[in-house]
Amino acid sequence: MRKKAAKNKAISKSTDGFIRVISGQFRGRKLPVKNVEGLRPTTDRIKETVFNWLMQDTRDATVLDCFAGSGGLGFEALSRFAKNTTFIELDALAAKQIEQNICTLNLNNAQVVQTNSLSYLAQKNINQPFDLVFVDPPFRKNLAQSSCDLLENNQWLSQDALIYVEVEIELSNFSPPNNWLLIKEKKAGQVFCRLYQRQSN
Repeated sequence: MRKKAAKNKAISKSTDGFIRVISGQFRGRKLPVKNVEGLRPTTDRIKETVFNWLMQDTRDATVLDCFAGSGGLGFEALSRFAKNTTFIELDALAAKQIEQNICTLNLNNAQVVQTNSLSYLAQKNINQPFDLVFVDPPFRKNLAQSSCDLLENNQWLSQDALIYVEVEIELSNFSPPNNWLLIKEKKAGQVFCRLYQRQSN
């Protein structure tokens, strides 16, 4: 979860930071976050909004956290009893920290894939599709559109999957796949938060 917006709270350049799990079985736990350039964990306020939207849909869901960064969204889902979570993160330090946090929480239903998210999603999925997907890419790199198109086209999504997309406020040309229904939307500071549900063809 990397944010380029100048107004977002930055982690100190000289020290690592942490994220806090806001609800569920790990409520209040603080997890370390590496000081990786451009990484801005999703704020507690936004997480609270998102998981209020997902209150009835997280338990037992198979979860994919694209552009995981701190892993904040994926860990929040696990805290709320998701069936399993796959974190995709390109940066080696950030990916290693997510793995360490998985061990700290003694989780056996989470995995980290250290790779480019678009390359990962460009493959046809031959395993179980995901019920809940977080798409929170680095800002101003035009990654949201490609990610969502690949999710839809390469069989990553279950029949009625929920997809959370977070983009910079000025991004005006994002267009979800035609069979994604917008069910929630909120402007929060410099970001747009949107929740879509995939409609059966």
